[in-house]
Amino acid sequence: MKFLDVKTDFAFKKVFGSIGSKDILISFLNSVIEFDNKQKITDLTIVDPYSIPLLKGMKDTYVDVKAELSDKSRVIIEMQVLNHEGFEKRILYNAAKNYSIQLKKGDAYHLLNPVIALTITDFTLFDNSPELINNFKLLEKKQFIEYSDDIELIFIELPKFIKTEEELETIQDKWIYFIKNAGDLNYIPDNLEQELEKAFNVANEAGLSEEELELQHKKKDWIYIQKSSIELATKTGLQQGLEQGLEQGLEQGLQQGEFNAKTKMVLNARQIGLPIPTISELTGLSEDEIALVLQNK
Repeated sequence: MKFLDVKTDFAFKKVFGSIGSKDILISFLNSVIEFDNKQKITDLTIVDPYSIPLLKGMKDTYVDVKAELSDKSRVIIEMQVLNHEGFEKRILYNAAKNYSIQLKKGDAYHLLNPVIALTITDFTLFDNSPELINNFKLLEKKQFIEYSDDIELIFIELPKFIKTEEELETIQDKWIYFIKNAGDLNYIPDNLEQELEKAFNVANEAGLSEEELELQHKKKDWIYIQKSSIELATKTGLQQGLEQGLEQGLEQGLQQGEFNAKTKMVLNARQIGLPIPTISELTGLSEDEIALVLQNK
């Protein structure tokens, strides 16, 4: 067996955003979203279901899965494999946009329904947080009073998930393991819930059309090229920085060594009783610099 790399936008939307993926998406969302009232999602509608023509030519844009829950709340799920400038602002903007477009001209504000933006990243976004899942809401800074729960941002950082197949305990573990590792597996793991088995079957390349396979392979190649370009640019920048740093360090070292030598000359000259003007002529230091050396000896 060979499975799609679910971290690509095409595969992610096929698995979680197809017409028949409702039960898959409900199971996944219930495993990673904690509602304040401890309730679970029982029903949802997938907005803009997966369709190949919608993805054609998508080289550098992102694809998200949108769902409307039974209570009219909206969830936007996005898989992001490459970090880029303004990424965090785009996530916030996208959530705010989906919140605001609910109202038509003249509608009352109380008709607005909550929006949850769930973003899965294949890179570490919050270096200062050890948490695999980070949740953000509007809170008062000092007392942490919740202003509103109408917009919630949830981030799952795949690099922080390091459990092996044998260490999987919860359904949340299994879903995140599936997203992170499906593309590297050649079998369906044992003891999976029905929805997870179904997700593996949807991701099975054997069931894809030639058009879908070609699209997946092109997308994986494009991501590989982009990651390689970033790595090359990073290495080049580090090398240039190292060379520049060595050059600056050598120059600074020489300057420091020269100053240390002159400092020693000043101390020796004063020890044998030479006057400061004479020491200045010998060392090239000003009388103020010599005074400072003698003060700090």
